[in-house]
Amino acid sequence: MSETNQNPKILNKRVGLLTNAAAWVSVIVPVYNCAELIAETLDSAFQQTFKNYEIILVNDGSPDTEKLEKVLENYFDKIIYIQQKNMGAAAARNTAIENARGEFLAFLDGDDLWLPEYLEAQLKAIAEKNCDLIYANALLFGNVDDKSETYMLKAPSNGAVTTESLLSGRCNFLTSGTVVRREIVLAAGMFDELMPRIVSEDFDLWFRILKLGARVDYQKKVLLKYRVSPTGLSGDNIHRVERTISVFKTLERKYELTSAEKENLQTQLNLAKANLEIEKGKYNLMLENFIEARANFRRANKHYRKFKYSALDSLLLINPKLVLKLFKKSRPAEASLISLNNAPK
Repeated sequence: MSETNQNPKILNKRVGLLTNAAAWVSVIVPVYNCAELIAETLDSAFQQTFKNYEIILVNDGSPDTEKLEKVLENYFDKIIYIQQKNMGAAAARNTAIENARGEFLAFLDGDDLWLPEYLEAQLKAIAEKNCDLIYANALLFGNVDDKSETYMLKAPSNGAVTTESLLSGRCNFLTSGTVVRREIVLAAGMFDELMPRIVSEDFDLWFRILKLGARVDYQKKVLLKYRVSPTGLSGDNIHRVERTISVFKTLERKYELTSAEKENLQTQLNLAKANLEIEKGKYNLMLENFIEARANFRRANKHYRKFKYSALDSLLLINPKLVLKLFKKSRPAEASLISLNNAPK
């Protein structure tokens, strides 16, 4: 059933006849260029053991809209579908939040998958831990070397979740693994649509939620599958690190930080700058630009001193071909993804 709306950014809204008007949880699904994957994602949501939810799918002006809506013909009766102008992930999520009816919001990106017990386990943990927001661990799938690798192995969460632990990297949220009280997100001002799109607007929201004093926790249990894509942001390491640097610089400008927050932020900014040089070094290594690769690893060591950076610098001087061979052997998937489209600036 189509609805007339007064929001100028919304082009079309359809509320399925079978949607749950009294839903306790609103599932937020922003989509852009994922028509081929969305059916699997929606199926994972509809297979939940917890049933009191609604699904709000926001098409963020996707160029594959015709194909997407063809796939969604089998789902229109069961979802709230909103088509809007292309405004980015932050605006798409905000549109869904503005149309949500549930007490809780559960975020699910259009190419990720929930395990059947996801919502049930997350809501149970919220009740047991008495928290406002909880996030879970995920199994990485898609373009990964180790099929058993989890999100928290690559981006750990240890100790209490605070602004300091978020900035220091001791705790790392996963948006598709996050369930949060809607009132907390509204109080924090939702996602910031004015931030540059290269900046991680979800990190910014989690920071604001923590600044409000919300109770945040996590589960190390794997409850979802997080897709690592060679064509998406997950597969583009140089741009990913550049985005991280932009996040920290934006937070530094945007907020009044405590001395502890400033210290953690500066440490992470230095580490991110080192990681950027490492990623550029890998690129140059694959192109056999060994002199440039050495310079990258040397600069990385200046930003954030580590023995392995110095070791790589020395090994590249002694036997660069061996370093290249070892890299290709130890990280075949990553090596294969490095291309001219991922050139360092």
